[in-house]
Amino acid sequence: MRARTSSVLAASLVLALSAGPLAAPAFAAPSTPPTPAAAAHRSDGPAAKALRDALAMVPGDHATAALVRVGGTDGSWRGSAGVHDLASGRPADPDAVFRAGSVTKVVTAATVLRLAAQDRVDLDAPVQHYLPGVFTPDFDQPISVRQLLNHTSGIQAGDGLGDDFAELYAHRFDTLTPREVVASAIAKGPEFCPGKRQHYLNINYTVLGLLIEKVTGHSYATEATRLVLRPARMWHTYFPGTDPRIRGPHNRGYQRVERPDGTTELLDVTEWNQADRWAAGDMISTTADLERLLTSLFRGRIVPRPQLEEMFTTPAGLPDATRSAGLQYKKVGDITFWGKSGSRYGYSALIGGTRDLSRTLVYSVNATDAKSTEPNPVIDGIVAAALK
Repeated sequence: MRARTSSVLAASLVLALSAGPLAAPAFAAPSTPPTPAAAAHRSDGPAAKALRDALAMVPGDHATAALVRVGGTDGSWRGSAGVHDLASGRPADPDAVFRAGSVTKVVTAATVLRLAAQDRVDLDAPVQHYLPGVFTPDFDQPISVRQLLNHTSGIQAGDGLGDDFAELYAHRFDTLTPREVVASAIAKGPEFCPGKRQHYLNINYTVLGLLIEKVTGHSYATEATRLVLRPARMWHTYFPGTDPRIRGPHNRGYQRVERPDGTTELLDVTEWNQADRWAAGDMISTTADLERLLTSLFRGRIVPRPQLEEMFTTPAGLPDATRSAGLQYKKVGDITFWGKSGSRYGYSALIGGTRDLSRTLVYSVNATDAKSTEPNPVIDGIVAAALK
């Protein structure tokens, strides 16, 4: 495949959420930064060198740690770089758990599709049928379960605990329940008629979490674990709920903030109650677990083949739509890459690959501005190298 610059690739592959540069160095990196650790790689060509070059930027202004797994027919590559935390400067844990953000949606979609395969959910049935009393009369058009999965429902975004980082950080230990989020969204009325547009919003998967609980009579976490995590052998993945901590070995997450005098600092954002993200973004995982999810899912071992097609099918009648049930596709040269990115403050993650698994990529980057839409050279470099 032809080599491309990271900036061009990042424009093509918007799955990778990215972060912007610091106006000034945010912290003093160790005088001898930890060497990027590459292990168990069976290929040592240009791609491997490019991956090492990308990790050589860590720790730095754009990320404090990075964990990468690349696989496929050309071999596999594993690497890690950066620090566990800024105070000690000790090397990042390559097996660390981390916040996976919206990668959670892959698990939620797979859970719903497994229920569909068991004839417990009809993808064409209106969600109003499954959740009576949740929707107001303003939602007079039926919203199918499939339209929730592919973000064409027309439901508006729910409210959060703040409108900017400072406000959200101040409320980081507070609990906003999924039902409260859904109620605030429904109160706004529909944004558009179901099926007429595709608008990616967490609310679609929050409603799917309620549907899973209604249909099964069990918690979302219980069913997602039973139907997806255990079959995929994701032994280190869990849903923290209202617990703000990350259980198990983990690398600290930081957010760049500007001080009143115009200088910047990195604020530790590791502990955070993410309960409102729930079925849309509250999963904690590892790169090894996410790689197992990717390969098991694409091989049809989690969701039966007929229902798995939903994950590789964009909504009919919307030629510009790129999102399916739980995934998004992008064409990069000759490659069609299906995946899902996710970010929470301090953590950026991605899972994806070609449908035949000839090329796969999983990463966790402790980005210093993980919710920014500006390019992050570390993430850009990883993606560019992985798709060479």
